[in-house]
Amino acid sequence: MARFLHIETSTKVCSVALSENGKLVDSMEASSDKYIHAERLTVFIEKIIENNNWKLPKIDAIVVTRGPGSYTGLRIGVSTAKGLCYALNKPLISVDTLESIAQLASTKHPNTNICAMIDARRMEVFSTIFNSRFNVIKPLSADVLEENTYQEFLPMVVVGDGASKTKEIWKNRELTLDESISSSAKGQIELAFKKYQANEFEDVAYFEPQYLKDFVVTPSKKKLL
Repeated sequence: MARFLHIETSTKVCSVALSENGKLVDSMEASSDKYIHAERLTVFIEKIIENNNWKLPKIDAIVVTRGPGSYTGLRIGVSTAKGLCYALNKPLISVDTLESIAQLASTKHPNTNICAMIDARRMEVFSTIFNSRFNVIKPLSADVLEENTYQEFLPMVVVGDGASKTKEIWKNRELTLDESISSSAKGQIELAFKKYQANEFEDVAYFEPQYLKDFVVTPSKKKLL
């Protein structure tokens, strides 16, 4: 039996979940225009453990989103996860933010390309595109959205909190915009279980998340007139 506590704080969603043998047991999450992780995360963890009659020492691994994402959210999530790993002597598993979002989307939207994107600033996003077999066909990059951006990957489904930026600029494209799918601890479950089975754990002492500041946004390709 493999029981995990999942933590997702890479965006303005604060989300936790419990899983057992790769299946969701329970989840708890909230989102706000402001970052609420400092106030909500430990409360959510305490409540979800208590509500399901689990004991933290009996959990087999702690799972956390490694990014990309915001400095504020990731710092709190990773610090909390590492603290629990040290205190409980448990392994740490990290999951990519965009991959976990795409995992949720692949269940709802099978047999199509999935573009998972999170908001950076203005018309900038961080995105990865997966095909219907969940293989990466456009690796993680930071891009300025324009009319023809990612044109070669159509048709596709666009998900994540950056998806709303495409509503007008891509309104005539062959795509599905699903704003209901965003970052959530629930998207980590299958990915984390596979890593656990393969003994793919992070070094708790040296693990650091991927902050937005670690990336350089790809500039516009429009020619200056």
